[in-house]
Parts: sequence; C-alpha cells; structure tokens
Amino acid sequence: MWITSAERERWAQGTHFDSYQRLGAHPDADGTWFTVWAPHAEYVSVIGDFNGWNLEAHPLHRLDGHLWDLHVPGVAAGQRYKYHIRRGSYRADKTDPYAFSMEPPDQDGNPIAGLSSIVTDLSYAWGDAEWMATRPTPAESMQRPMSIYEVHLGSWRKKADGYSLSYVEIAEPLADHVERMGFTHVELMPVMEHPYYGSWGYQVVGYYAPTFRYGTPQDLMYLIDYLHQRGIGVLLDWVPAHFATDPQGLVFFDGSTLFEYDDPRMRAHPDWGTYVFDYNKPGVKNFLVSNALFWLDRYHIDGLRFDAVASMLYRDYSRGHDWSPNRYGGRENLEAIDLLKTVNEAAFSRFPSVAMVAEESTAWPGVSAPTYDGGLGFLYKWNMGWMHDTLAYMQQDPIHRKFNHNHLTFPLVYAFSEHYTLPLSHDEVVHGKGSLWGKMPGDDWQKAANLRLLYGHMYGSPGKKLLFMGSEFGHVREWSHDRSLDWDLEDAPLHRGIQAWLRDLNALYRDHGALWDDTHTGFRWIDYNDSDQSVISYLRHHEGAELLFVINFTPVVREGYAIGVPRGGQWVERLNSDAEAYGGSDMMLGGAPLQAEAKQQHGHDYALSLRLPPLGMIILEHVAGTEPPPALDDEPEAAADDESDAALLDEAD
Repeated sequence: MWITSAERERWAQGTHFDSYQRLGAHPDADGTWFTVWAPHAEYVSVIGDFNGWNLEAHPLHRLDGHLWDLHVPGVAAGQRYKYHIRRGSYRADKTDPYAFSMEPPDQDGNPIAGLSSIVTDLSYAWGDAEWMATRPTPAESMQRPMSIYEVHLGSWRKKADGYSLSYVEIAEPLADHVERMGFTHVELMPVMEHPYYGSWGYQVVGYYAPTFRYGTPQDLMYLIDYLHQRGIGVLLDWVPAHFATDPQGLVFFDGSTLFEYDDPRMRAHPDWGTYVFDYNKPGVKNFLVSNALFWLDRYHIDGLRFDAVASMLYRDYSRGHDWSPNRYGGRENLEAIDLLKTVNEAAFSRFPSVAMVAEESTAWPGVSAPTYDGGLGFLYKWNMGWMHDTLAYMQQDPIHRKFNHNHLTFPLVYAFSEHYTLPLSHDEVVHGKGSLWGKMPGDDWQKAANLRLLYGHMYGSPGKKLLFMGSEFGHVREWSHDRSLDWDLEDAPLHRGIQAWLRDLNALYRDHGALWDDTHTGFRWIDYNDSDQSVISYLRHHEGAELLFVINFTPVVREGYAIGVPRGGQWVERLNSDAEAYGGSDMMLGGAPLQAEAKQQHGHDYALSLRLPPLGMIILEHVAGTEPPPALDDEPEAAADDESDAALLDEAD
C-alpha cells in the first residue's frame, strides 16, 4: 500500500503536512501511484492517455473513508490524467488537486483532456548548495538589506513575436537587470496554474503546478537555481485566501463542498468571484500547509508572500454579514488564524532560513510576532499604511503639501509596531490607478523629481523595500499583463536618471548598516514639524555610523537651511537627488565636506547650514574621527584633580 496507516491517521487529524509526497501522481519503476482526497464520493477512477479516458478501466480503492488510491502499471511521466468522480447523480472529471503540472486548456480541441493533470517527475540537479547553506536566519535577515523587485513573468519583457519569455529565457536577462540595479531579491507574482491569465495568477486551480505558460517544472527550477547562483533570493506570492471556481478544479470536488465552506455566506469571495477555503477541515489544512512547504522544499523558494491575509482574518471582509458570536466566535475567523499560525510554525521548523511575509492591510496586532508570543508568526508584514499615506502626500501639488504634512509623518508613529516591508507593488499601478509616474504632480521634470523623492524617502524609512517592475525607470503607462514593459524609456534622460538614482540608493542601502537597523534605535527624527516649508529631516544610525536625510518637498530652493546634528565634525554628501546625473538641476553642495557648527538647533549641540535643492533630497554621512575634541575643564578643577592625585600617591607610599 502506497500510503501507510500512520499517514492516513495524520491525514484524518489534519497534521499530514508533507502530504505532497503521497497524494497526487507519483511515478515509480513499474507505473504510477494515484492518491486523491474525496471522502464523499461513491466512485473514483483515474482516466487518461493510458486507458483511452475510459471511466471504468481503473477504479481507485477507498482508504479509511477519506482517501482513494491505486497503482496503475505502465503509466509514465508525461501522460495526462484526471479523476472521474461520482456521487449519486453527480458526475465530474476533475484535475488532480496535487497535480505537479497541468496542460493548457482545450489542448488539441479535446474537451475531456483540456487542462488535464500531467504525471510529473520533479527530479532536478540543483546547483545552489552554497546559496541554500548560507541563507540568513530570521534574526540575521532583520539585520541585512532586503530590496525586492516584484515581477510578473509574462509581461516583464516579451519577445519580438509578442510571446512571453519562458522560465529559462528570462533567467539571464532578469538576473542581469536585478544585479545591475542592486536588488537583493526577486518576488514572483503567483506562478501556480491559473486558467484565466488576466487574474495574474491570483485565481489558482493548480496549487502544486507551475503554470504551463512559461515552461515545465524543471524550467522554473532552473530559473530559481540560476538566480540563486547569481546571489539573488526568490520570494513567491502564495494565495491561501481563495481559489478559482473553474468546474474542473477544486470547486464541489467530490460532489460536496469539500475544499470550500459549506455555509454559503462564507463560501464566496465577492470581490474576486472566487471561493474561500474552509480552513476548519483537516483535509484543507493538510492541503494548504503542505502546499506552502512544497514550494519551499521542492523549488528552493526563499520565502512566501501571503496574499490577502486580511480577507482571511475577518469573516465579514467584503461580505457585510453580522456574524453572531454564538455561531462563529465573532468577526474573527478563528480557523483561518489557526491555519496561518500553523503554516508559519511548520515552515520555520523545517526551513529556518525562509521569510514568511503577510500582505495584511488592517491593524491586526502581532502579525510579525512569533506564535509563542501570541502573534501570527510571520517574519514581515507589508506596511500598507505607509504606502497609502505616503502616496496620498506625494500626489498633492507641492503648494498643498503643507496642509497634508501628517500623511508624511504619521507612518513613523507605528513604524516599529511590526517588522515591516515598505511596498510600492503592482496593486498601485492597475485598475485605473495609473503608474507611479502618473501619480506625481507637475510637468515631466517635476514628476521625475517627485518620483526620486518618493524612492529616496522609502529607502530612508525603516523597513525592507519592495518595488514593482518598471517603476525603477519611471514607467509612464499603467501596467498591463498583456504587453511588455516600455523598456525604450530607459533611453529617455529623465527616466534614465530615475533608474540611476534607484541604482545608487540600492548601493547605499546594501553598503550601509545604518539602513538595515529597522528598530526604533536605528531611526531618529531631526525635525518633522516644518510643515510650512514642507521639509523633513531624520537620522539613520547604527553602531556609530550615521546618515542624515534632508528632504525638500517643494520646488522652492531653501538657502541657509539650518539642520541640527548630534555630532560635530565633518558631514559629507553621499547622494543628492537633484544631481544632473539623475535628471536634476545639479544644485549640489560642492563636494567638500561640511563642517558642523557648534550651535543649538533641533535639540542638538551642532548644526549644518544647507542649501536645499528644489524637490530634492540630500543624504549626508558623518565622517568618523572628525569630531572636535571635548572641551577642556577649567584650570582650578584641573589643579584640584592634580592635588587629589598627588595625595593618593603619598598615601600609597
């Protein structure tokens, strides 16, 4: 028997978290084992190329009321199959929930075989042993730079014939670009199989199958392996909040609401036209936890970004129902909370060096706190508040920004309540929102200058960084999955300048430990109150190293602008967003270090006098060893000290 009694017991308990090693189709030397969860079915058979899609040829055996299995001799990798399921009058041909790959829909015009599962051998000769052995632990990760480049594989760059690059074809140019720009990680929008391309992968049918659109499972492994060997981490979007309702998939799988909620009020997700997993069912828990571990295990993924966590946490999310505490325990979805905790605990226990990230848009407490401390157990949480408030501020015409100054400063009130990632993701450049470039006010020069300020402030603020593809050079059009990015913009001076600015920000971020310390001890305001002039200033510091950020959010030049600093000595200009190389007006500080003056300013004993460029950011670094010597004590006290020392010597004699 393929699946042992102990494993069947774990399945029934909802603790079989390596179920991908048993369920699905697993070829061996003599044929293939097929195992499926269909507790309410009365009859299950496997149909496919190997039996002419005969509904009666290979009936599966029922195991303990939950699982069905069968070994079919002669079935090899590459052959197509489905499960034929009967329950009363219900008849359905279903794709395997654990299929490791799936074919395109309606291949060869065969309606039976369309979107069939494919028997798949997942063997691959990995070459990233050094990368896997040196991945940081969670504690180490928090003290390292993480600058993430979010990518939709199908539209990053298309070929001359309009087709997308394959997993293999995109590997080298993507790695070259990421390396040149200085990002540390790539985050792939979902690659799990999704029939509707326009869902961008967020309406999943095949949770264990990489989409056929870009190649085979081994091709995806090659892409990840190649990025690892180039020193680039790979995060993957994961969608446990909902699934596609395509009839050949998970929906009403065995003639019952098996994967989805029985309660129709909970079953559908109105925002996306999808169904919601019933996280309370042991089989669903096995399926989802195993799926997360599957991608970390078989594909060497460095971390998962959980999509739409808020919709999992609240029963009334987008539904508008008044949930009775007596029936469900209140608004909170207790079984979803348990599922999230379980996934994170299982992931970190088996793969201690992964990053689990939540896209969570509410004020749910402890998202990135460990489960033993009452949290959900994620390593990082997307800081949606920072994104919304900062973009709301940046979209204002500079003349109105002084009336919206709190949008800029308020995110720092809660910046240390979680371990945050600051996201400027695909969500901000779709559905009529335009591009980040389009959100910026003013003419093209001002748009470019404002965009440089947005990116500079993101890198100066506490939190890991995430930027959607195209934004690194100021993509003008709203993103569309149907076309390539407008790479010709790289040749336009203002866009080339934005790209150079972001490249230098990434270099500073990677080289400067003061920007990795995202705790409250690594950030200090200098002045957040100058709303009238729309100027803010703050320090990032760590182990004696200090970077000073001064940002002028208006097109007005500020002459002799006084900034208090905690140290005397020299401060050198590291970056200036107004440099000609970035498309600015080249209002630089002159290259020579600035000498801090002994003067009380902003609560500090020293001050710098700066000329602030229009819509410009200046980043200054303190030069170690240039501090003035401490003031000498006056002579009477020195004499007293001498006399005291002499008396002690006499006493010792």
